Amino acid sequence: MGVDVASIQELSERVVEGVERVLVGKPHVVQLSLTAMLSHGHLLIEDNPGTGKTSLARALAASIAGTSTRIQFTPDLLPGDITGVSVWSQGAGEFEYRQGPVFSNVVLADEINRASPKTQSALLEVMQEGRVTVDGVPHAVPRPFMVIATQNPIEHAGTYELPEAQLDRFALKASIGYPDHASTLRILADSGDEVSPEDISPVTDAQTVQAMAGVIRGVHVEPSIVDYVARLVEATREADEVRLGVSVRGALALVRTARAWAAIHGRDYVTPDDVKALAVPALSHRLVLQPEAEFDDVRPESIVQQLMLTVAPPRR
Repeated sequence: MGVDVASIQELSERVVEGVERVLVGKPHVVQLSLTAMLSHGHLLIEDNPGTGKTSLARALAASIAGTSTRIQFTPDLLPGDITGVSVWSQGAGEFEYRQGPVFSNVVLADEINRASPKTQSALLEVMQEGRVTVDGVPHAVPRPFMVIATQNPIEHAGTYELPEAQLDRFALKASIGYPDHASTLRILADSGDEVSPEDISPVTDAQTVQAMAGVIRGVHVEPSIVDYVARLVEATREADEVRLGVSVRGALALVRTARAWAAIHGRDYVTPDDVKALAVPALSHRLVLQPEAEFDDVRPESIVQQLMLTVAPPRR
C-alpha cells in the first residue's frame, strides 16, 4: 500500500496497541521507541531491573515482522562477540566471515555499561553507519536497524560509564518506570494468561517501515522551528551548570525525531510542541555537567526543562 502520514499514524497506533499487550500501561515509551526507529535512531533506557526492557525490544521487533537479538553485556564480552569474526574454513581454504548478533532489526544491548570501553566501542560504527567492518571489509546490517541499550541506574559496581561519543549516538533516552496501580492490577489479573512478544501479530513489515522513514524525512520543518532548536541547543552550551553542551548531532537528532513524532501523530509538519515533547529525551543525556553541579545532584533533565522555560518558542 502507499505510505503517507495518515497511514503512518494508523500503523503506529496499531504497533503501540500490540506492544502494550506486553508492556502494559506504557504507550508513551512505546511511542518514543517507534519514533527512534522511524528516524533511524537508537534508544537508551535507564531503568531498574524487571520493568520490561527486554520485552519492549522483542515486542517492537515482532510487531514489524523483524528480527531481534539480545546481547548480555558482561566484563568478559569481546568486540567480536558483537560484530562477528572471520574464521578459517578448511573446505574453502580461506577465511569466512560469520555474522555476530548485531545483524538484526532490533538489537537489545542489555546492561551496556557492564562491558569494557573497548567492547562498547564496537557499537560506535554500526550505530552511526549501519555497518560493521571486519578485517577491512564492510558488512551492512539489515534495515530498519535499531539499538535499544539498557543500563541500571542503581548498581554502579563493575560498570563503565558510557563515554560522551557513545551517548551522543543515542537519539533518545527514556525510562520505562514501574506501572501505575491500574496497570499493575491488569498485569496481575492476566498473570495466568501472560502474553509473550512471540504472541504479537505483525501489523507491518520491515519494507513498509523503511518506506515510512522515507516519508518522515519529508515532514515539513519551518525555519522558525529550526531556529528554536538551535537556540535550545546553544542555551545548553551556555548554562552555568553545564561543562559540555549538546552537539550538532544532538540538534539533528531532535529535528529528526520531531519529524517522526509529528508523523505518528498524523501531521506532515512539526510544531513547537513536538520539539518540547522530545527535548528532554533527545538532549538531557548529551549534557556533561560541571563537577559542582554533579555534587549538588543537579539532574540534566531539570536543566533542559528549565531552558525550555527561558528559551521562547516561535509564536507562529
